[in-house]
Amino acid sequence: MLDDLHRTKTLRGMYIGGEWRPSARTFDDVNPSDGSIFAKAPEGGRAEARAAIEAAQRAFPAWSARPFHERAHAMLKIADVWERRAPDFVAAAQSEGGGWFGKGMFEAGYVAEVFRAAAGVCYGPIGEVLPSEHGKVSTAVRYPMGVVSVISPWNMPGILTSRGFAFPMAAGNTIVLKPSEDTPYAGGLFFAEVLEEAGIPAGVFNVVTCSRDNVQEMGDELVENPLVKGISFTGSTPVGRQIAARAGAHLKKACVELGGKDSLIVLEDADMDRATSAASFGSFMHQGQICMSVEKVLVQESVYPEFLRRFVERAARLKTGNVADKSNVIGPMINDRQVARVKHQIEDALAKGAKLALGGTVRDRFVEPTILTNVTPDMAVWQDETFGPVAVVVPFRTDAEAIALNNDTEYGLSAGIITADEDRALAMAARLETGMCHVNCSSINDEPHVPFGGTKASGVGRHGGRWSMETFTETRWITLDRGGRPFPPVF
Repeated sequence: MLDDLHRTKTLRGMYIGGEWRPSARTFDDVNPSDGSIFAKAPEGGRAEARAAIEAAQRAFPAWSARPFHERAHAMLKIADVWERRAPDFVAAAQSEGGGWFGKGMFEAGYVAEVFRAAAGVCYGPIGEVLPSEHGKVSTAVRYPMGVVSVISPWNMPGILTSRGFAFPMAAGNTIVLKPSEDTPYAGGLFFAEVLEEAGIPAGVFNVVTCSRDNVQEMGDELVENPLVKGISFTGSTPVGRQIAARAGAHLKKACVELGGKDSLIVLEDADMDRATSAASFGSFMHQGQICMSVEKVLVQESVYPEFLRRFVERAARLKTGNVADKSNVIGPMINDRQVARVKHQIEDALAKGAKLALGGTVRDRFVEPTILTNVTPDMAVWQDETFGPVAVVVPFRTDAEAIALNNDTEYGLSAGIITADEDRALAMAARLETGMCHVNCSSINDEPHVPFGGTKASGVGRHGGRWSMETFTETRWITLDRGGRPFPPVF
């Protein structure tokens, strides 16, 4: 297994119109744990993106006309192929994405359910019958849009890629996927292998890849090309703002799921084992490189000392190192830019008076689980998304104060509340400025069929289940006049 994780992988090229197209240029796809070359990935740009969009457009009439149950069967076939190839994805998620083995196993299992959920949605209603003043049969019916561009991130390359395209494709749209330059295989070309084996018709699903140098060029084509009718983006807030603005300028639908600065609120009646476990998982799973990661732990002051002690004890047991060793739960940051971001936030906080309760060590691309106290709003770690294994622990007195501390950010993705009093938690949840909230659980939560997304700077639109279907279809008003509605006599 260790040899497999260090062997350079051969990629067949981009996947356009049902064909593998080798590229004359490549870029280094790096293993973040040790800096070795995972693969030489095909380098593309505007021309490749345009070719993929045109292939998707050619495939759209036949795919959208397929009976709904045939598209559902195709989704189920994809799930079966994915499930059989899950070990291949896990190995890639470790070597290319720097993820812990357990994270890869969870992700691989989840992705199969995304396609099964997409199959199930095919059997749901596609519209409704409306009342009519004039005796018409009046209907509102959802139709597929056409070509949908999907731009997916590196942190959860399986879940966040599949979620981005499975439901739109099940609805009858065709797809052009651009994965992150940090995970072009696990987040992109691996899916092409799976869908090719599942027998998805040529052009229905296409994958184009590029290095960071060509992201702007390729991204512009994927958003601005007139054949593209919708955009699904998951990634950082700054890039999401640009994509949403460009989509708006071209009057295109865009679903953008962006960053977060999520809180776990621990009330005085909380079960401490549950609370500290939720905090540890929420803060340090995948090195905190999850949009829903717990970055602020807000603890009622009467239980703050006990919580902090037990949280530190629990987090101190997490091992950091190369994820080729399955016992290392905390792997590397994905790239040097992320390391620099996290290091800056830790150093800025300590320079302004924060205290280090655990960790703080940065070695190469590895950041140990870090817990900070005495954090104040003037520190970058309080205001900015960290996207690393750093948690701040802050006491509060009242529920109103906890709510204010949670809302003191431009972000609004997810939150968790740990308490024995569900009524109290629901009252608090109603006042949190987040798209999601989970009582007696971590802020990290997702299921394929739920409305996933945030408020404020955390995004616009919802992924998952029928909410994805609403986002990536067009609603049309279709009527049958059976009442003989008269026109004005003058005509």
